[in-house]
Amino acid sequence: MFKVMLIDDEEIIHRAIEKLLLSKNYSYCGATDGEEGMRILSDEKPDLLLLDVMLPGINGFDLCKEIREQGRRIPIIFLSAKNDIVDKSIGFKAGGDDYVTKPFNSTELMLRIEANIRRHKDTVEFAHCLNRGGIAAIGSLEIHFDKYLVLVKGEPVALTTKEFEIVAFLAANPGKVFTRDQISEYIWGQAEGKDSNSITVFVRKIREKIEDNPSEPKYLLTVQRVGYKMTDSFNHTERSN
Repeated sequence: MFKVMLIDDEEIIHRAIEKLLLSKNYSYCGATDGEEGMRILSDEKPDLLLLDVMLPGINGFDLCKEIREQGRRIPIIFLSAKNDIVDKSIGFKAGGDDYVTKPFNSTELMLRIEANIRRHKDTVEFAHCLNRGGIAAIGSLEIHFDKYLVLVKGEPVALTTKEFEIVAFLAANPGKVFTRDQISEYIWGQAEGKDSNSITVFVRKIREKIEDNPSEPKYLLTVQRVGYKMTDSFNHTERSN
């Protein structure tokens, strides 16, 4: 049974989402502010977090940044009364994975919850199948598929869930070129529509974190007028657990 956590200061939202989740055989836990939320997040270890943007004290965007800085890869879906592109951009830059506008449709919310949990789990399983659950390494870059972890010069890199999924997807297929639409379809899925333009933004942010010189990348490469690939010089090693 998957567990979903909600951080929102509106009791009516808690009651509605708890009822919805339980009816779909999900487990539920919740908090009404950031401080309580961080404590429960550590204790309950949910599979997905629904995070309200307008919270008392620390707002949802800053709370998301804090969660990502701690290295947590849990999928995060923002809940907000706003529906403008600026607000969504801030949310994605903070490390969010998805964005649902209040008042939300319960069917749409469940579809997004299911899709984000599935992709989070499938990314590691996908890489495990292709790479025997091991490590892809080249130069100072290491990708630990089963740990959702990327290291540069031995230090962990603070990638968002989506950024890691893109890196893992490409590194699991070293040297193979994927179009933006193909990457987008893998990351977001057909049911939610494609957003290929955002892949360019994600790639830029990934390069800023893993490349010595983002303007002259040596790991995540652009194939002009086609898409992107991860260099084919990766060494794949099997984890001996």
